[in-house]
Amino acid sequence: MSSILVGKEQTKFDVIKKALSGELTNFQAGQILSISVRQIKRLRKAVRKEGEQAVIHKLKGKPSNNRINPYIKQEVLLVVEENYSDFKPGFASEKIKERHGVRVSDETMRLWMAERGLWKVRRQKQIKYRSWRARKESFGELIQFDGSYHHWFENRYRDQDDNSIEVCLLASIDDATGNITKATFSANEGVVAVFNFWKEYVLIHGKPLAIYLDSFSTYKINHKGATDNKELMTQFGRAMKNLGIELITAHSPEAKGRIERLFGTLQDRLVREMRLEGINAPEDGNIFLEKVFIPKFNEQFGVEAKSEGNLHRPLTDTDRKDINRIFSIQSTRVIQNDFTIQFRNKWYQLTEVQPTTIRPKETVLVEEWLDETLHFSFRGQYLAYVVLPERPTASKKQPAILTTHRLNWKPPANHPWRKTYKVNS
Repeated sequence: MSSILVGKEQTKFDVIKKALSGELTNFQAGQILSISVRQIKRLRKAVRKEGEQAVIHKLKGKPSNNRINPYIKQEVLLVVEENYSDFKPGFASEKIKERHGVRVSDETMRLWMAERGLWKVRRQKQIKYRSWRARKESFGELIQFDGSYHHWFENRYRDQDDNSIEVCLLASIDDATGNITKATFSANEGVVAVFNFWKEYVLIHGKPLAIYLDSFSTYKINHKGATDNKELMTQFGRAMKNLGIELITAHSPEAKGRIERLFGTLQDRLVREMRLEGINAPEDGNIFLEKVFIPKFNEQFGVEAKSEGNLHRPLTDTDRKDINRIFSIQSTRVIQNDFTIQFRNKWYQLTEVQPTTIRPKETVLVEEWLDETLHFSFRGQYLAYVVLPERPTASKKQPAILTTHRLNWKPPANHPWRKTYKVNS
């Protein structure tokens, strides 16, 4: 009869036989098997009586005492096939417990799903070594920020031509705790979307010490000719400088691994959570993120910061007063001789009375606010203007200056000031 022993069982049996034959002392046998002399004596007695069976575990080949009822296994797998077939095993076991009240370990779920062909067991990838950076110590010390384009609503969010729409998710994560501090769906990762994100962020949380982000053109000028010009900044860089927030740019995805891993997790979990909740559009998705997903995610995956306290700084009174100016798209224009300003193919006429003295050829700051209003700033004052329906005709008579009161100068009959327009100030 061939031996039924394998591996450690065979080794244990061979050592006990040598102890029985006198080739090894009980002490030596115990050292080899890492057990006590007392246990060696018990095994010697058992082997004399039962032979090989003495070293075989009594439950070998028998069903486990802790096995799950086959009926429950079948029911769970039916639910998984119907609702969670594309979930990872850990996420599926979490949902089975949360929504159906059945506790199944991640590893058991992995085995079951593999048996049913719902999960393919993969070999672990060989990870290229990179030096590890420790987390920051305090909440608000460093916020990682990025955007991810993805079919977050799968095929449920479609355009007029019935094509699935790819949406950008803007998200920030605290480096010390791993908590999502804010996330919102947007059409793109442009300046307006990013400004809306961070305007809301600082109003809610305050100003972090630093923001860690990639070198996308919204945040950092990438043109080779701009690398040596330290005064040349993007709109976002200028806004953060105004608020006293340091910007740190990463030069590879791995450098800001926490936010990159977050998007990987969200593409797995958030997509499926919204499917289960029947969420099909960004507006509803943003409500779900704020009210349900982010609090739950932070409770489940967040860690405690090494140091207590919050390093976000509250907005000052000046910050709050200038918040619309700070988060505006800014450019400069020159005032024409007739006190008009051309901007984006439109003409704007400065009114006769202004909060400060204005002369032709002076440069004004143009601010495009997030509410889509336009503002001309000069020496810290906002100028009053009217929008002209077309380019004004040249006039020989023009005022020399505009100031805080009306002048004796009389405009010609066809001058824009003699027409009625809506005044913007």
